[in-house]
Amino acid sequence: MSKLFLLRHAHAGWAQPGMRDAERPLDDAGRAEAIETGRLMQEAGHAAAVTLCSTAMRTRETLLGIKTGGAQAGREVFVDALYQGGVDDYLAAIGEHGIDTPLLLIGHNPVMHDLAQVLCNSGEQDAMDRLHTGFPTSGLAVIRISGAPGPLSSGSGFLEAFLKP
Repeated sequence: MSKLFLLRHAHAGWAQPGMRDAERPLDDAGRAEAIETGRLMQEAGHAAAVTLCSTAMRTRETLLGIKTGGAQAGREVFVDALYQGGVDDYLAAIGEHGIDTPLLLIGHNPVMHDLAQVLCNSGEQDAMDRLHTGFPTSGLAVIRISGAPGPLSSGSGFLEAFLKP
């Protein structure tokens, strides 16, 4: 049994003229959100051995923020496919790095929400209720993965918590 943490990037500002979407940084509220999420993770004992992070500026800044807040990210891997990819790309990235140790994935919506819903057919009622209302910026789904090692499949996770700063 292991843990998968799905973290949507913190709140980002709008793109400035000539700025590519991938270059959008966090705004002041987003930086504060990321630090608070890191604090919540640290207080709850949610520590990752490996972090898979989109290459977009806002996800990289979210990673920095959660570490500033006290979260442990472990080995950091930046994955291009997490920027514009879909659920299958996210599952492939997770599968490539394994789920035998706690893994944090920092990515984008709507894929984060879709992935959490695909993986979690069950969970703590409060967490499931929060997930069903959407996946907000800095939202963190804490998913318990059980069963034999191998690729994740639909319904293979149990949503233990859904945190939002």
